[in-house]
Order: sequence, then structure tokens, then C-alpha cells
Amino acid sequence: MIPSDIYLERMLSFAREAGGIALDLIEDSDPGLKKDHSIITLADKAISKLARAKLSDFLQSPDHILIDEEDPGIIEYLDQKRLDQASFIWAVDPIDGTRLYANRMPLFGISIGLIKDLKPWLGVVYFPMLKELFYCDGAEAYFVKDAFGADENKTRIVPLDEELSARSLFFCNDTFFDKFYWNDKDFHIMIHACAVVNLCWPSIGRGVGCFLRCHLWDFAGSWPIIRKAGINLRRISDGKVLDRIEADLFNREPLSWHLKEYYLISSERNFHKILSKIGNKP
Repeated sequence: MIPSDIYLERMLSFAREAGGIALDLIEDSDPGLKKDHSIITLADKAISKLARAKLSDFLQSPDHILIDEEDPGIIEYLDQKRLDQASFIWAVDPIDGTRLYANRMPLFGISIGLIKDLKPWLGVVYFPMLKELFYCDGAEAYFVKDAFGADENKTRIVPLDEELSARSLFFCNDTFFDKFYWNDKDFHIMIHACAVVNLCWPSIGRGVGCFLRCHLWDFAGSWPIIRKAGINLRRISDGKVLDRIEADLFNREPLSWHLKEYYLISSERNFHKILSKIGNKP
């Protein structure tokens, strides 16, 4: 039985090295388009390769599988029987906020999550240009300023339940207005186009939550972190909390591992208050 600190040490090492790669390549990232018209850069490819190398010893065991955004073969794991056989599911997003990264903007992150027995367990999200790190060791979650430097400043993330006010900000993705509208009389919406920003920032009081429908790798690293802040992914259709991985929750085509439904991420108290501000377009 490998202790959690061994896994976490590997994840932090990956995030630090991946951050170095991202910073080295940001001025000449050679952005291109994938078949689904999403953006891919040299950094995505290099960090994906790094993840497989860093986790190679774990992945030799059938108990471990890796869901990596840049791996074209990941659809084979989108099967409940296969997931049930895996004690550990690694999910990696080499660059989250790739459009921002390709435009040399600082709000991009590197995310790695480790799901144990289909439930969120360990998570690391690193913002290289901000030098900010969020991580969960399985028992507690932490926010680190000046991460991986001599002046690191670490604080424990504790449950937050900010009361909504005119100061409050709520985050969403850039496709929100395709199907929904927002009543902003009481508090306001903001779009970053980066899932890990939308998820991690509310865990330290930067915003009250977010609205998303995304891929597993977009939220796997943040998932255990936000839960330590008292924030959960709740399905807007019925308010059910997402607390374990099930194959039926995700689409196979045209985007594999993409959530079928929309989720609102917030504290329990604020869920219905925020949901009341979201309207469906006719």
C-alpha cells in the first residue's frame, strides 16, 4: 500500500516541472487546432509526455489508469466495468486555459487529480505565471503563494460560505450564453475561459462559485480541493452532488469524457440563490 504522500510528492514534482515547460514555451508555443477545433500548443504536448513519464511506474499496474486530455485513446476507459477495476484514476490537463496561454496571458493552469475508488482524493493545480498553487493531500487542502520558491507562503483552505452581495462574482464558461441568460441585478458574472480558475478561486474567497459543463480532466485536480472549502459540484437539473465517477455521466461522442449535464459549483447555502439567477433561453 503506497502512502498518500508518495503520490502527492510525485504530483507536486510534475506540476513544478510542467510549470517550467509552460513558461519556457509561452513566447513561442506554436498554437494549432485539433479536430474538435480546440487549441493545442507545444506545451500541451510536452507536458502530456512529462505526465506519462512521471507516472510510468504507477501505470504499469492495472490498478492505475491515466485520463490525459492529449491522449487520443482515452475513450477506451469510458466503460463502467473498466473504471470499477481501477483503484486509481489519474486525470491530467497539461494546460487548462489553452486559449489564454496561446495568447500569452497569465490565467492558465496545470492540473492533475488522483481519484481513488472512483471518488476525489488528491489534487494539484498550479498557476505558473501567478506562482500560485492549490493542492489537497487527502485530508486537508492548501493555497500556496510564491509556490516552489524560497518565500513560499502556505495557508490551509477552510470552508467558506460567503453571503451573496453586490460585491460577489460568479464565474462561467464562454458557452454559457448559448443556452442561458443571467440576471445580474444582485451580483455579477465573470468569464475567464479557464476552468481551474473558475473552480479554485472560490475556494479562497475569490468569487462565490462557478457554472460549467466540462471534461473530467478540467475538474479532477480541483475537485478534492474545493470540497475542503465546502464547495461541491451540483447538477442544475436536480441539485445532486457529484461525489464519484460514473461512466454514464459523460458523453462518448463527439467529445469523450465531457459531462452530459451542467453543474453549478457553490456552497450548499448559495446553490439555490445562484440558480435562481440563471434562466434558460427559449
